[in-house]
Amino acid sequence: MPSHEHTHSPAQHHAPRPGGDAEPGPYAKRAKAIEALLLEKGVCKPGEVQQMVDAIDARSPADGARVVARAWADPEFKARFLADPKAALAELGYTMVGNLPQLVVVENTAEIHHLVVCTLCSCYPRTLLGRPPDWYKSLAYRSRAVIDPRGVMREFGLVLDASVAVRVLDSTADMRYLVLPQRPPGTEGMSEAELAKLVTRDSMIGVTKARFPEPAPTR
Repeated sequence: MPSHEHTHSPAQHHAPRPGGDAEPGPYAKRAKAIEALLLEKGVCKPGEVQQMVDAIDARSPADGARVVARAWADPEFKARFLADPKAALAELGYTMVGNLPQLVVVENTAEIHHLVVCTLCSCYPRTLLGRPPDWYKSLAYRSRAVIDPRGVMREFGLVLDASVAVRVLDSTADMRYLVLPQRPPGTEGMSEAELAKLVTRDSMIGVTKARFPEPAPTR
């Protein structure tokens, strides 16, 4: 697994604003100092950093689910999404501008299953998934995902056949990974909105598969 250094911008790891008269923590102070320096050098304008933070905070796994559903329903969009995620996302109104990390989309199939981790930090495709869950940032997940990925997935309820190859992808400060889950069987004819409800945050990280559709009620 390649090692990597994490040189994040304040927009990527912006500390929350303290409430009341609480003393800002060291990370908040560092972020403010970096922001002040960027303003002084003319790299950005007042308010732009906070605007970026607010835009990221507004994202959630529902955004990623919408994109995955489109890829399932539209083979041509899926091909574009895998080949050039930035351009494909722009078609749906998701803009990745400036020096944001590269996004790589990997497809899970019947033969190969991808699992995403960030071994040294918590790098994560926030543009599509919002903030990472606590377990993704934990030392236990970051270490065990590399050593025993099948064991980790088993704890999430996913048991893969021995014939399925497992690839662990380590995110970096310059690159994020998003898993395109396998489309569940029995979803033919479902609308994109219905398909999106089957896509979970965890399936786009790779610790689980997408949900199966609810069986039709019997009469």
